[in-house]
Amino acid sequence: MPEKTKAPKLAVVIPAGGVGTRFGGRLPKQFIKLGRAPILAETVGHFTRHPAVIAVVVAAPEIHVERTRRALAQVTRRAPVTVVQGGGMRQDSVWLALRAVPGHADIIIVHDAVRPLITRGLIDAVVGAVAESGAAICALPITETIKRVRQDVVETTLDRSELWAVQTPQAFRAALLREAHEKARRDGVVGTDDAMLVERLGHQVRVVRGLVENVKITTPEDLRRARRAWAR
Repeated sequence: MPEKTKAPKLAVVIPAGGVGTRFGGRLPKQFIKLGRAPILAETVGHFTRHPAVIAVVVAAPEIHVERTRRALAQVTRRAPVTVVQGGGMRQDSVWLALRAVPGHADIIIVHDAVRPLITRGLIDAVVGAVAESGAAICALPITETIKRVRQDVVETTLDRSELWAVQTPQAFRAALLREAHEKARRDGVVGTDDAMLVERLGHQVRVVRGLVENVKITTPEDLRRARRAWAR
């Protein structure tokens, strides 16, 4: 009998450090309810129920650390959840959360706090791609015409055939993600996502197809779309 391959141990980092909101209120959007629970709790629940996840670390705004802990107390879990203080930027929050990730994690997943409509299938697809290359993201091909505009004037029309809109989760071998963040800090580089920091190392990042419904909730319209999808 061939030896059975052991499943990798997964840790999850969820940067939820934002304090601003485009919803017109004082409450950060991760605390707004999607169904019966806050958006953040719905997001975290996807990972705490995953059998390969050994830890979830959430980086919260300093003034909302306790509120975050209370919001996550109701989450069904088979993996522990730790809440740490986040930083001023998303990248800082990921860096601070990485310090709380167990050292024996094989793969670290980074996921937006306000993308609650992910699926187990998408998580597994991204993690599976990491086994081949060490780094993977999910994304969707751009279907609309894209133009570069300067001062309200079109400069050029871009070839969309090679353009993809990136989502999360993104997943990486633990040592690789740590190395990418350490180098970015040394170099004073701020990336728009974690994959960008890994790309700077010259490392290949695999892409798997994301989900249309995997919306990032940043506006009231996004919230309405998410609630319609949640109700189906």
